[in-house]
Amino acid sequence: MCLIAFSWEPEQRRLHLLANRDEFYARPTAAADWWSDAAYIWAGRDLQAGGTWLGLSRAGRFAALTNVREGSPGAGLRSRGELVADFLAGEQAPAAYLRYVLANGDDYAGFNLLVGDLARGELHYGGNRPGADARQLTAGLYGLSNAMLDTPWPKVERLKQGLATLGPVHEGSAFGLLDDDTRAALEQLPNTGVGPEWESLLSSIFIQSPDYGTRAQTVLCVEQGRVAITEQGRGEKGILLERNSECWQL
Repeated sequence: MCLIAFSWEPEQRRLHLLANRDEFYARPTAAADWWSDAAYIWAGRDLQAGGTWLGLSRAGRFAALTNVREGSPGAGLRSRGELVADFLAGEQAPAAYLRYVLANGDDYAGFNLLVGDLARGELHYGGNRPGADARQLTAGLYGLSNAMLDTPWPKVERLKQGLATLGPVHEGSAFGLLDDDTRAALEQLPNTGVGPEWESLLSSIFIQSPDYGTRAQTVLCVEQGRVAITEQGRGEKGILLERNSECWQL
């Protein structure tokens, strides 16, 4: 998962979220659905390592992950996708889970993690790099990509602004925001160690290249205990592969 914008109102237990997951096309992935080995979890699945990047449980446990872009770092001892899957399958409170994960953060390459209990109006953020200290999120509009929460990269700011003007989440308009392939101007690009060509490629909300691009797009709306979520799967050249939706009451 590489880009998330979300509006959070804990007192109303309201979450509106837009997200794109970017990955190499060759990495095998299962589309979002109820898991056969954990039927209370709705999420996509990384078939290479077994984890996931974003998902929810029937009871309202929610988690999402982005990687931290650090040039060409070595792989961690463990897959970051398990951080989402383990929270969705577990029973630990979000704050306790995040404390445990960050205490063992050296086992993983750089990550940002959102975990929450949406039925209780709790959402927490933390990561294993400086500046990503664990904290409970108050009401607000947030953006997360491959740096710390609310780092003002152009695509983060553009998606946040789009979500802010969306009003009640309408899927057509929401996916239109996630399909934006506008690249940032050269002078706006961050320097994350991957070189100017990749910085430019990765600067758009929707990414497309011969080998790497946006693989999944998610629109999530939680209102008054009702969950409505849709995921679109994308393939090479941006081809729409599938569209899966689910609704349930927490």
